[in-house]
Amino acid sequence: MNNDNDDVVDRVLAAAESRSAGSSIFGAGAASEQRAQALQRDNAYESDRDGDQFDREERQALRRVSGLRTELEDVTEVEYRELRLENVVLIGVHPQGAQEDAENSLRELAALAETAGASVLDGLLQRRPHPDPATYLGRGKAEELGMIVANLGADTVIADTELAPSQRRALEDVVKVKVIDRTAVILDIFSQHAKTREGKAQVELAQLEYLLPRLRGWGESMSRQAGGQTAGGAGMGSRGPGETKIELDRRRIHSRMAKLRKQIQSFAPAREAKRANRKRNVIPSVVIAGYTNAGKSSLLNRLTRAGVLVENALFATLDSTVRKTRAEDGRRYTLADTVGFVRNLPHQLVEAFRSTLEEAADADVIVHVVDASHPDPASQIATVRDVLGEVDARDIPEIVAFNKADLADADARLLLRGLHPDAVFVSARTGEGVEELLERIQSLLPDLGTEVDVLVPFDRGDLVALAHDTGRVIATSYEEGGTRLHAMVDEQLAAQLRALEPAGA
Repeated sequence: MNNDNDDVVDRVLAAAESRSAGSSIFGAGAASEQRAQALQRDNAYESDRDGDQFDREERQALRRVSGLRTELEDVTEVEYRELRLENVVLIGVHPQGAQEDAENSLRELAALAETAGASVLDGLLQRRPHPDPATYLGRGKAEELGMIVANLGADTVIADTELAPSQRRALEDVVKVKVIDRTAVILDIFSQHAKTREGKAQVELAQLEYLLPRLRGWGESMSRQAGGQTAGGAGMGSRGPGETKIELDRRRIHSRMAKLRKQIQSFAPAREAKRANRKRNVIPSVVIAGYTNAGKSSLLNRLTRAGVLVENALFATLDSTVRKTRAEDGRRYTLADTVGFVRNLPHQLVEAFRSTLEEAADADVIVHVVDASHPDPASQIATVRDVLGEVDARDIPEIVAFNKADLADADARLLLRGLHPDAVFVSARTGEGVEELLERIQSLLPDLGTEVDVLVPFDRGDLVALAHDTGRVIATSYEEGGTRLHAMVDEQLAAQLRALEPAGA
């Protein structure tokens, strides 16, 4: 995503630049080699921090390969899972005065496209008050886009919004290559990265909800239902044998969606049972939430050595991971990693992944992780809080943690501190600020408010162990009649301990 090599674009867009009606923010042939080297450097994590990355080899095996052609006469030596990288051109529309935000959004779309397995060749921004209802860019700009696609040899055009089916079809007719939108790219990434049965079912449901209104017919070759004299003038000889192919596809999709919804609902009791068990044992819950690629999984690994897959890629992990840990004062609590958020997250994805966000809604503390090296952290914070608001998690105590602090200089930190004065600067890579973050988490954990000071008989050591596991033990001493326990515990355990005291004591 640089401006180093845009000779082709300059020639193609000479007329457009003279009118200042559009702009290109990517050079032809983005530096994919430099990005690949950066990915390799960033993925070189130590085992003592990230644990065993068992999923890394499988994830790398699914990566598309640059330069690989599938149109070979002899494909016996080709790994079938390795697919040729798609060459894509990005497009976007922005109103007057919103170019900087549009450029940031297009750069994020480039990162999404590369994560999905594409090579970004160029990006084109068009300034106009509203997207064209026919071709999204407008007829003239769409024809210029067709020239760019032809000159660069691109396979696909990706729009930085959700296109209407009619816009997508009209734009494809002009540029003569496949046109998709931001939602399709996110769904593709999710389908590649989903691991669990529930995650795969949620992704498939979201894909079908996206596909249903975008089904396209197969032209004159398929039979049509037409009775009598139709509006088009066709009468006898135009009656088909029954339902058309597209109607059968719609029926199959509706049936599959109903089955998936039932399947996703069937997973709910298991989640509720685990959550109820934690509540019964009065274990506080801390959820790590944030923008995608902000470093949530890396931070979880730093805090708990969870061994969660870590990659410098958007939506590298989709399934929530819960690990148990202990505060300095002895209280136990859980840390949960959640799916990352992104601007313009498709609404059906929020609905489909609501189950993974339930952890945030039921949390006692939310650690909001923000990428300190991002050029626009304020928009990331706003996006995350908007999504958390959709699952009723706005009122939960929040700790803003600016991760990747090792990449932020003094000036950047000053700006970030002005953005959120109470934030904690941490680095999952170097360990900076981790102790301060743990102290902040400990200060916000709900205190088990019942204090007990009882003598527990030696034959009830199970209650002493339970106090250590679920409460905060202040002091213990051993007397002739048992263990003197001074602790803060929940009301249920306090009642059991007090029942051991002799009457009148």
